[in-house]
Amino acid sequence: MAEQQPSFDAAKYKHAQREQWNKDGAAWRHWNPILDRWYGVVTSQMLDLARIQPGQRILDIATGAGEPAVSAAERVGPDGYVLATDIAEGIAELALQVARERGLRQMETRAMDGESLDLPDASFDAVLCRLGLMYMPHPVTALREWRRALKPGGRVAVAVFSTPDRNSWGALPASTIRRRAQLPPPVPGQPGPFSLGAPGVLEGVFRQAGFTDPEVRAVPVPHRMASSAEYVRVAREAFGAFNAMMAHLPPQERESVWNEVESSLRPFESPGGFEAPGECLVGAATK
Repeated sequence: MAEQQPSFDAAKYKHAQREQWNKDGAAWRHWNPILDRWYGVVTSQMLDLARIQPGQRILDIATGAGEPAVSAAERVGPDGYVLATDIAEGIAELALQVARERGLRQMETRAMDGESLDLPDASFDAVLCRLGLMYMPHPVTALREWRRALKPGGRVAVAVFSTPDRNSWGALPASTIRRRAQLPPPVPGQPGPFSLGAPGVLEGVFRQAGFTDPEVRAVPVPHRMASSAEYVRVAREAFGAFNAMMAHLPPQERESVWNEVESSLRPFESPGGFEAPGECLVGAATK
């Protein structure tokens, strides 16, 4: 008799995600200038593909510390409106602080599950989601909800990571942590950073959700810092998933794992600093 594979518990996963981002949100905001430097080109391409114009109503899903919602709010101007949502109420509050610091009154935030929107039908011109969809247990369900909230002809634009071989900044630490923490391989259906990155997958989920004319672009996102040690400092504080993977290890062992991660990344150092390869897929489609 074949051994039954463990199943993925979506509810438990979402609860853990909410807890993690409420805990790590302040660190993510602290490193926002670095993160915006890495992913700023992704944000601008998303806004272009979503065809965002002054005066529009925009919905941002899994906003984190406020991008691309803040950039969208600047683009729609004072006559437009941006609703930034996140499953974690704490980090959504941080996003609102960022908007207010920039004088953007046209942006609001709400805690909301991206797979189940408490929003009326056909109420937004565009939906954005930067680096969030691949962490959702049911991406097609999520996209169908976003489509419901869009006006006819409205646009969705998302960014996800491509494949592990093109994202050494994350794939190398994750493989080291998984080995040292003796974690089992991901179970079928489990979301993760590279779950939508294989060729054709993102176009497929757009079509399954009822969107038309999907367009996907590969965008290089090299992760640059002064050194591998400085990069690991960002990863330790802002990338909560890495810490969650080894939360069961004693502190001394976790420190040892981070030291090994730093060593594995040292080949990306040069006299000019540290640069680890990265690549996002930016995709858009129409209701």
